[in-house]
Amino acid sequence: MDWSWERANDALPVLAEGFKITLLATLIGFAIAAVLGLVIAVIRRSGPRWLAVPVHAVIEFIRLTPLVMQLLFIFILVPGLSPLTIGFTVLGVHYSSYMAEVYRAGIEAIPAGQWEAARALSLPPVRTWRAVILPQVVRNSTPALGNNAVSMFKDTPYLFTISVVELVTAAQTFGAAHFAFLEAFTLAGAFFLIASYPTSVLIRRLEKRLAPR
Repeated sequence: MDWSWERANDALPVLAEGFKITLLATLIGFAIAAVLGLVIAVIRRSGPRWLAVPVHAVIEFIRLTPLVMQLLFIFILVPGLSPLTIGFTVLGVHYSSYMAEVYRAGIEAIPAGQWEAARALSLPPVRTWRAVILPQVVRNSTPALGNNAVSMFKDTPYLFTISVVELVTAAQTFGAAHFAFLEAFTLAGAFFLIASYPTSVLIRRLEKRLAPR
């Protein structure tokens, strides 16, 4: 099959729409995962046992089951929600289980002396977390969080299982309709590369900026 610039040009608008969906699902899903993962990590570190234990059990279940299965389960269980809403919500919850571990590692890296100093100064727990612990946790966790964001971006093609027309599905649909799979999938790969590379560069720069001086 020979490359056709005409077919590639025709594919661009279709793929651009799919890329918008992919990007939207990634951004909202990452926001959900980042916040929920932090909440989970704090609960597991300092929450009451009656709450920490079931939260841990749920997180383990999410981590040990495939993302595709979770997407299909929620899609069938909650038919009233739009597929895209289900998609970014499930992506966010799924990746929150991994981000919680990233945050937990960041929390565990805080020297015990800092916790003791906060108690000695009679700092309330909320202020201890907000002013002492969380800034360091975010700094320590930034590289791993960035990697999770890129991984989530690359996992968005799974949304095709619940009829979301993201980038790869758009390429598949256009290729089948115009017999232009070479152009469609090459451009789709270029879209992924163009979005992923600047993100990785940004994460490295942010890591250097947040590094202790």
